[in-house]
Amino acid sequence: MMRTLTLLGATGSIGASTLDVVARHPDRFRVAALAANRDWEKLAALCRMHRPAYAALQDPAAARSLTQALAADGLPTRVVEGPAGLAFVAALPEVDTVLAAIVGAAGLAPTLAAARAGKRILLANKEALVIGGELFMRAVHEGGAVLLPIDSEHNAIFQCLPVGYDRVPGHAGVRRLLLTASGGPFRTRALADLPHVTPDEACAHPNWKMGRKISVDSATMMNKGLEVIEAHWLFGVPAERIKVVIHPQSVIHSLVEYVDGSVLAELGHPDMRTPIAQALALPDRIESGVPPLELAKLAGLAFEEPDTSRFPALPLAFAALAAGGTAPAILNAANEIAVAAFLDRAIRFTDIAAICAATLDRLPARPAASFDDALAADADARRVATSLLGHPVENAKMAS
Repeated sequence: MMRTLTLLGATGSIGASTLDVVARHPDRFRVAALAANRDWEKLAALCRMHRPAYAALQDPAAARSLTQALAADGLPTRVVEGPAGLAFVAALPEVDTVLAAIVGAAGLAPTLAAARAGKRILLANKEALVIGGELFMRAVHEGGAVLLPIDSEHNAIFQCLPVGYDRVPGHAGVRRLLLTASGGPFRTRALADLPHVTPDEACAHPNWKMGRKISVDSATMMNKGLEVIEAHWLFGVPAERIKVVIHPQSVIHSLVEYVDGSVLAELGHPDMRTPIAQALALPDRIESGVPPLELAKLAGLAFEEPDTSRFPALPLAFAALAAGGTAPAILNAANEIAVAAFLDRAIRFTDIAAICAATLDRLPARPAASFDDALAADADARRVATSLLGHPVENAKMAS
């Protein structure tokens, strides 16, 4: 069966891995649209290679530059812009599969458009579930969409669950979900050094090659905290039955524990092409370009409990999930503001979690009856977190 794809986040690392898999199987996949935020030069190069019918850029000025570049090349690709343009390519009638990999809250609207249009969604943008939660899952159900996780951890859980799992863990005998985390670049770094680490150090992940924002999230373990929230909504498992365990080798990508004592794990190289290929071809299996895992050559597999004094973002995420309503959206928005400030060297690494904690403290959770409620909380959190950037000492006191 030929699948026709829209790639939301085509210029990022997930987009690159997806296009690598797609290029290996031209008889199975066709790219109809490529979308990104503002990197028009990289998107132009991808358009020359893959010849999509549409290209979309969030930034209007970048879209104009892309239009000029493609016209100069004589390419017929039509360029659309802004949130409406991204939503348009996500809901194209000829598209059956949408890769949702736009980082941050900007990815919510086009992913929601894909859900409402009944697409097969390969979900890498965890913010759709962190911000929307129950609202997004309802849109998936009402639109008749199929949701397939491609975050390595959630894809691993998906593969370890029984076929036809219906988000009712008791019916399937599921006791717990175990999300693995590498611990990032600062797992063994002296705590006294953490206020002084640089953005480049935080982005130097020991196992994965990722974008800068998600690399910082991995270093703080906010990424894992958001994945806990995502796992709750994807698999219908309550927070008290989701556990995070540090596994520095990133060979076991996550596990499912059953009531009979069985623990099923998915293993593989830390390469995103594996979960992407699994989701693209389901129910088939296809070559991904990832080499075989040679178990005899592994030095060993280690596991440890996360240290919450080193990773205070992790308990913040569990607390936000417990609070419910708009709390996860507030946490996610505050984190985006804080991480951007850290990457600009405006705050310290340890200020990220402190600013998130202070923002949650100043904005108590409210019910999220609609996406407007969630997006209003997102906007409020960005405003509050921005106001806190100049007060890192006070924020640290509030978070302690």
